[in-house]
Amino acid sequence: MSILDVASFAAGQWIAPGAGARNISSAITGEVIATAGNDALNVQAMLDHARSKGGPALRALTFHDRARMLKALALHLNANKQALYDLSFNTGATQSDHAFDVDGGIGTMFVYASKGRKEMPDGQVYLDGEIEQFGREGAFLGQHICTPLQGVAVHINAFNFPVWGMLEKLAPTLLAGVPAIVKPATASCYVTEACVRMMLDSGILPEGALQLVTGGLGDMLDHLMCQDVVAFTGSADTALKLKSNPHILSNAVRFTAEADSLNASILGPDAEPGTPEFDLFVKEVHREMTTKAGQKCTAIRRIIAPETSVQAVIEALSARLAKTQIGDPRLETTRMGALVSNAQKRDVLEKAAQIGREAERVFGDPDAFEIDGADAEKGAFVPPMLFHCIDPDTATRVHDTEAFGPVSTIMGYRDLDHAITLANRGQGSLVASVITNDPDVARQVALGAGAFHGRLYFNNRVSMKESTGHGAPMPHMVHGGPGRAGGGEEMGGIRGVKHYMQRTAIQGSPDILTAIGGTWVPGATEVKAPAHPFTRRFNELDIGETLHTESREITLDDIELFANFTGDTFYAHMDDAAAKRNPFFPGRVAHGYLLLSFAAGLFVEPNEGPVLANTGLDGLRFMKPVSAGDSIKVRLTVKKKTKRNDEYGEVRWHVTLTNQDDEQVAEYELLTMNAI
Repeated sequence: MSILDVASFAAGQWIAPGAGARNISSAITGEVIATAGNDALNVQAMLDHARSKGGPALRALTFHDRARMLKALALHLNANKQALYDLSFNTGATQSDHAFDVDGGIGTMFVYASKGRKEMPDGQVYLDGEIEQFGREGAFLGQHICTPLQGVAVHINAFNFPVWGMLEKLAPTLLAGVPAIVKPATASCYVTEACVRMMLDSGILPEGALQLVTGGLGDMLDHLMCQDVVAFTGSADTALKLKSNPHILSNAVRFTAEADSLNASILGPDAEPGTPEFDLFVKEVHREMTTKAGQKCTAIRRIIAPETSVQAVIEALSARLAKTQIGDPRLETTRMGALVSNAQKRDVLEKAAQIGREAERVFGDPDAFEIDGADAEKGAFVPPMLFHCIDPDTATRVHDTEAFGPVSTIMGYRDLDHAITLANRGQGSLVASVITNDPDVARQVALGAGAFHGRLYFNNRVSMKESTGHGAPMPHMVHGGPGRAGGGEEMGGIRGVKHYMQRTAIQGSPDILTAIGGTWVPGATEVKAPAHPFTRRFNELDIGETLHTESREITLDDIELFANFTGDTFYAHMDDAAAKRNPFFPGRVAHGYLLLSFAAGLFVEPNEGPVLANTGLDGLRFMKPVSAGDSIKVRLTVKKKTKRNDEYGEVRWHVTLTNQDDEQVAEYELLTMNAI
């Protein structure tokens, strides 16, 4: 069998293993299958390449350009993922494990591509929050903006997810407009290298946007600056060592970590044996113990159940574990493969022995278990091991020792407050799950344990068919946790993108803020439309282009006709005496939706034209009531434009309604789709 040379991609060139290269063994056979690493990498050249080539090229694109780039990458990877599956078997992963890693990573890229198009502007400045008005007249305003950092993101990833672990960091980084240097764990870096080659060979990424280090980083961290970011996944000890680097501290280099986690799962007091929740709980724990052979940062390490249900959980879980076929992950019958390496196997057995000093092993003997199609002496195989801790209040190892494999400890609780206390003894976790059909239980846990966990996952008979599972972080939600879990966050939708951007407070006139943000700010200069704006195509419209309409008087007949036609005969529109008793109205007033309808009648161009559809309105507010005899007029302004495809784009219009005294009576934002 030939040994694979796992290369690095540095400053535009593939560099083969060299001085300091390390051997990589198959998790299945223990044989050397690859070599990786080169101590001669010029790390300064890599950083310079990212800053001088990748950064400017990415920043020249809009958020939508980058989102389309992510989608193209995801489609390319999806079409070629079988090669990643084939390589991943040597990490000990089964076919279903591949779906979690490879498909999960590709899915994350698709989500960020979608969110980038839907939630970010087709521009280069992200507006963060609303306008702040400092003066009475609105001539001096403030707003927060986010712009890409002008450095490089260094991603240091763990061995357990060589694809998903990379792509969950890479997607928000590239969407932000920041180049990345990816450093996967050596034990599985050959899978990451194959994925990086696919992305680079696609020609989709600009030069310098992505580089790869297989092996050690050398002294790269000593060359980082204030515009750079380090995102780390791994052990808490390594995270502390890296974060404490004097150069990182002195330069205030952004550092986020996702580290060890003694995640817990709580069986609600209502979820007794025989309920759907009890069966769901056992199923979830079993899945988290055996998926990726328990090598997941989100895996359930502590099983917290009512004291009266502990034995039932042990019996039900043991029965499921006994049916789990361990063996060569390439076999279709295998349900749990190997740990990533024999070194990892030794570490897991050592940690399990430490836990065993405080808890009794009630399932799984590492010295006597069956393996299908592989040699237990050569491969990194261990059985699922379940421990029972009788006294979790005095125990320490079960709450601070993570055996990063198929090892979990069950413990009983007296009441829900006790369960929360036990869950929090992990001193910061990525996730805790609660299986309950009682909303009050969920609320009590959220209030009592939320501060100690990055994610709380509640599941029951209602949500179980659609739920994604305790151990599946979703790109829409933050992934991270406090304390020993690292104190950082990844993903979380656009929140994850902002980790790679600088939030800056800008202050100035409405015209200044409009120019910077690409979004019209009330009070900014209005652009006189050369023709009715509804007759102008998307590309012809200018930000700030404004239409002022004629006035229309509101009559009592209008109010009564609208009330009878719609069925909205609310007393404030029909009963003058009752309306006067209301502190908000001077008497009978016009319906708010009547005003919107009349406003549309004032500004709409009825003939066929480039306005294809009205897709909704945002931020509707009614500020002052309109009575019979009052008049309204409309100001319609192009606030923002977002191209959706080659045929049409979204126009956001700022709409204000004023009365005969020029007092504002209503305000909203109208959304239309306009032909390009």
